[in-house]
Amino acid sequence: QVQLVESGGGLVQPGGSLGLSCAASGSAFTISAMGWYRQAPGKQRELVATITRGRSTTYADSVKGRFTISIDNAKSTVYLQMNSLKPEDTAVYYCNTEVWGARHYWGQGTQVTVSS
Repeated sequence: QVQLVESGGGLVQPGGSLGLSCAASGSAFTISAMGWYRQAPGKQRELVATITRGRSTTYADSVKGRFTISIDNAKSTVYLQMNSLKPEDTAVYYCNTEVWGARHYWGQGTQVTVSS
C-alpha cells in the first residue's frame, strides 16, 4: 500500500551533521504522522522524533536541541536534520508513517555511523 525509502545515511565525524530524508509513495493515502526511529546493535529500537501532518513534533530527550524533524505534506516526505552528532547516535535509522485508518509502514532503514 505504502512504501518508504530512506536516504542520507553515512559516516560522519563526532560533532558533524547529517540530513536524512524519507519519501512515502503508493496508492492514494493521507499521512497522519511520520517519524524516525533508530536501533543500535544490541539495543532496542527507540523513538527519535515524530511529526504530525499539522507539524506538531516530539523528540527523544537524547536528541533535543540537536535534531530537527520536518515534513513536506505535498511530497509525503519527512526529514531529519542531525547536528552535533555523537558516537552514541550510531544506529540504523528507520522511517515510519501512520496514514489515515491507523495503518503503519516502515522503511528499510539507513545506517548512520558517527566515528572519527
